[in-house]
Amino acid sequence: VFHKIVDMAWRTGDPGIVFLDEINRHNPTPHLGKIESTNPCGEQPLLPFESCNLGSINLSKMVVRQNNRMQVDYGKLSHTVKLAVRFLDDVVDVNRFPLPQISERTKATRKIGLGVMGFADMLIQLGIPYDSERALDASEEVMEFMSEEANKASIELARERGVFPAFEGSIYDLPDGPRFRNASRTTVAPTGSLSIIANCSSGIEPLFALSYVRHILEGEEFLEVNPYFERLARERGFYSRELMQQLAEGERLRDIEGIPEEVKRLFVTAHDISPEWHVKMQAAFQKSTDSAVSKTVNFPYEATPDDVAAVYTAAHQEGLKGITIYRDRSRESQVLTIGEATQTTEGRLVPRERPKVTRGITERVSTGCGYIYVTINFDEHGICEVFSTLGKAGGCAAAQLEAISRLSSLSLRSGVDLGSIVKHLRGIRCPSIAWERGRAVLSCADAVASVLQKYIKDEESSTFKEVANNWAGQCPDCGSILIHQEGCAICPNCGFTKC
Repeated sequence: VFHKIVDMAWRTGDPGIVFLDEINRHNPTPHLGKIESTNPCGEQPLLPFESCNLGSINLSKMVVRQNNRMQVDYGKLSHTVKLAVRFLDDVVDVNRFPLPQISERTKATRKIGLGVMGFADMLIQLGIPYDSERALDASEEVMEFMSEEANKASIELARERGVFPAFEGSIYDLPDGPRFRNASRTTVAPTGSLSIIANCSSGIEPLFALSYVRHILEGEEFLEVNPYFERLARERGFYSRELMQQLAEGERLRDIEGIPEEVKRLFVTAHDISPEWHVKMQAAFQKSTDSAVSKTVNFPYEATPDDVAAVYTAAHQEGLKGITIYRDRSRESQVLTIGEATQTTEGRLVPRERPKVTRGITERVSTGCGYIYVTINFDEHGICEVFSTLGKAGGCAAAQLEAISRLSSLSLRSGVDLGSIVKHLRGIRCPSIAWERGRAVLSCADAVASVLQKYIKDEESSTFKEVANNWAGQCPDCGSILIHQEGCAICPNCGFTKC
């Protein structure tokens, strides 16, 4: 299972991985049940019918110049955290939930998730490279401070309004334990859209790029430049439109001549940072976060499945509750891109050629549209094609059936597992169903799958004894596969008969 998860993550970026054992070790209300899943981005492990109630503080706005140096304004941050906790707690009461179960469970635990965005922007203002020990120290310091302030705010709210209703039996229900208004207070969300609105870096992610193409609706795109980099480039005298275009086209800052080394070191991007440092940074934030931390490890296109497996293993060893990866260009369309995708045919599947002569078998299956005849042909590698005809009918139904057969044949000759094809065809339902030997045939696609399923084992063992005995050849009139019926060779497509 682990290898399948790794392989699919390498191919598509999904699925991410969550560690439920680690999540439940920190479950604040185990008396209400075990946590079995998270929200889609992974930062909020929840019980059934609980809901997300998240907020993020823009850390790029928490930096101030004092004594001729940039530093975090912890006074401002403390005030903002306390306001945010009170605000999010109010949301629980004023929100209108779609189901009574969601309302009941959300108000029982009153979980909130206060996190951060603009972290990479904060580091740049402080002059700290993302992949450095100083950055890890800064992340731990900021998140620990925010967690302490959020806890104080929740305790103060509990004095005013009472503890969360499911407090009794929770991990805080101790003689000298803290009495919180909220079962959990902190989380770190990805803030993809939120950070765009706030014009800051997303979550705790490093900069994706210094200059990049942003794809928006209806195929439009525009060049976007990081404001901190642009400002510094103008101040230091190396800004040019050509430089920004170079970076947008995929050239890395560290490879461009004429850029000061300290600038190259400070303005590292997601693909400059090794997977190890991505994991370390997430672990640093997780130490002081109640819920979970959403973080993506960015891989270059050339990364291997072993690289993905190593990150998943390291994430578990670091005590993370989950992690996701994304290999560049592993999806057909991604929101942010650097440069142009390389045009290549490497790795594309090409179906093997169909031999001039094949042998096959045909089965008649009853459907809601009448009898269909499903023919399966074999070559020396196994099943190579499927033909399906709907009696003498034409029109849309027959065309759709032919499309199913053609795509199934193409998949089989391209090496797609027969069981996978069956899995995706079985269960497709149309308004008219029929019964065949005590089993409901839900549609023509379902009928094709029922025939294919019988030969999964034969496909694995490459034994096709039935094929030689049932092959009737091709119709001389239309070229379709002939079937044996009542001692004659019959073409179900055009009606040709030979006895």
